[in-house]
Amino acid sequence: MKDLKEKWLLYRLKTKKDPEAFTELYDRYAARIYRFVYFKVSEQTEAEDITAEVFLKTWQYVNEHKEIENFSALIYQIARNLVIDFYRRRSGRPEEELDDTLLEKLVQVKDAAEEASLKAEAGAVITALRRLKNEYREVLIMRYVDELDIDEIAKILNKSQVGTRVLIHRSLKVLRTILEQAPI
Repeated sequence: MKDLKEKWLLYRLKTKKDPEAFTELYDRYAARIYRFVYFKVSEQTEAEDITAEVFLKTWQYVNEHKEIENFSALIYQIARNLVIDFYRRRSGRPEEELDDTLLEKLVQVKDAAEEASLKAEAGAVITALRRLKNEYREVLIMRYVDELDIDEIAKILNKSQVGTRVLIHRSLKVLRTILEQAPI
């Protein structure tokens, strides 16, 4: 059902340049794209700026009458490319600091004790994710944080579905090793 609604929105956007259709697509993806970018840049203002640019470039792409098979794959690919451009401009490596706002976005529960426990676990996972090479970290975030399916991730990474599954498996294996070696 989601795909049908999304295709209808894309149709309205492409044929009628309907800004309301774009607004609906924005509402569906804004938080996920922000989270995806934030995991990579670890700076709130930079993540917000890049997220805004993602939607601007997406709007431009649609207006150029280019074919869109999968909106999700398109928007994540644009986000991924803009993050790469961000680091090229900075000529540096991703920030290694763990930001509390990221934990707050990941852990949203009402019980204070449960929240503290989940924050500690999420912090350990995020720290371990930051130790992974970029390709592994990226594929795990897309799969388990953004909940993209294998086909979407394969399109974003320009890999086969089998290659994507293997990459996820290897990434999980390395992450598990890092977590097992972490001090308790």
